[in-house]
Amino acid sequence: MSTTLKLSEEDRSKLIKAAFEAREGSYSPYSKFRVGAALLSPNGEIVKGANIENASYGATICAERTAMVKAASEGIRKVVALAVVTDVPDAVSPCGICRQFLREFCSLKMPVLMIPANYDAQHPEGVDGKGVIKEVTFEYLLPLSFGPEDLDRPRIPAE
Repeated sequence: MSTTLKLSEEDRSKLIKAAFEAREGSYSPYSKFRVGAALLSPNGEIVKGANIENASYGATICAERTAMVKAASEGIRKVVALAVVTDVPDAVSPCGICRQFLREFCSLKMPVLMIPANYDAQHPEGVDGKGVIKEVTFEYLLPLSFGPEDLDRPRIPAE
């Protein structure tokens, strides 16, 4: 696993809190699987998003993409950290489409915090090994990814 960009304890705490707050905005009447996400911009702004389901399941949007669309539409085109929380007592990873969508806006070294629903900031080491945040780099979640820089790669001329 590659080295993660540094995240201050203050930013980390704010990001975790924001992910839990974002989860409260979830509209998940079909799956009953609430997800909250929080993104950190380079200037310290936090943007929250929740999953929003639709009776036409394909129209559902995940929390991570909700947050990124909100951020991008407000002019934030780079993010430096992501936190995600669900109602599951284990850390859950962003889905594949969210990983690819976020790839447009983040460094491969960006820290991703996957927070279990039973996380307790007072006991970050967990209880009996439970409730512990899983932190990885974005590159770990999306190895050998395709990103904007790949569009500038030289091509072999078509015959």
